[in-house]
Amino acid sequence: MKPLGFSTDDKHMKRAGLDYWDKVKVVYHDDLVAFLDSIDLDHLYIVSKFAERDYSEVDYTIAGDHYFLFGKETTGLPEGFMRRYPEKAIRIPQDDNNIRALNLSNTAAIVIYEALRQQGFPNLARVHKYPFDKLK
Repeated sequence: MKPLGFSTDDKHMKRAGLDYWDKVKVVYHDDLVAFLDSIDLDHLYIVSKFAERDYSEVDYTIAGDHYFLFGKETTGLPEGFMRRYPEKAIRIPQDDNNIRALNLSNTAAIVIYEALRQQGFPNLARVHKYPFDKLK
């Protein structure tokens, strides 16, 4: 969603170690409204520490694409937006008394891998075949 807050030019992606960027299907949306208009809202999940439903209580095996919306680590998503879609909100349990927010990339990994786990990790290798096996 624009504005991105970071550059996606080749120089920056290579520096970040993203040499697989050409394999990623990227879709840019001008704003939140444009994004919401382009998706099936039945498969939208808004990740927020203010949500009441635990991310692991969701059935991600329902067919179709799933969309996870994350806010900024510092401010989260706009309150008005959150109030419009409270039934879409999910959270990762955390210590709200001592932790302001979980790291955004860690949060994304936790939630997305739970969805993939429930789906049986489709199109992902369960075992990596090394030319030399470090474990033998």
